[in-house]
Amino acid sequence: MSTEEDTSALDEAKRAAEREAETYRGGSDQPVAGYALTAGGYLVLAAVGLVAAKRTGRSAEVAAVGPWDLALMGLTTHKLSRMLAKDPVTSPLRVPFTRFQGVAGPAELEEDVRDGSRKAIGELISCPFCLAQWVATGYAFGLVFAPRFTRGVGGVFSAVAVSDWLQLAYGRLQG
Repeated sequence: MSTEEDTSALDEAKRAAEREAETYRGGSDQPVAGYALTAGGYLVLAAVGLVAAKRTGRSAEVAAVGPWDLALMGLTTHKLSRMLAKDPVTSPLRVPFTRFQGVAGPAELEEDVRDGSRKAIGELISCPFCLAQWVATGYAFGLVFAPRFTRGVGGVFSAVAVSDWLQLAYGRLQG
């Protein structure tokens, strides 16, 4: 195949992908290409982590997650993903991708995602449910590369999550 044929085939594949994305969107502004890049970024980071683990002689078996690790990981993932997506203190990380709308609840902000090329990343970093997969994956790699440190950090974020729930319960009991 010549370079011209390669370019033509690539252009046709791009046009076909664009047609499929437009059919999927049905007139909405869903950033399908941005979602694909974000998912691809996640896969690349996970692959880099796996390669690094293999090259350094670490094994996924080291990160076997038992019931206590799962509880710690779940609480940590919940708290850290919520903190990154909603906390006023972490809003500078979201500024390029979101717009402030107001207060959403105790120590949480309501933000709208910006349009255009920033939308897919804005949706990811302002959604605790979307961030949870990334946080949990980072925690899992933490168990492979630095298990004691990761469990310690997990303990801190888990304690903060439990404290948050107790603060909310206390507030409800008072009012």
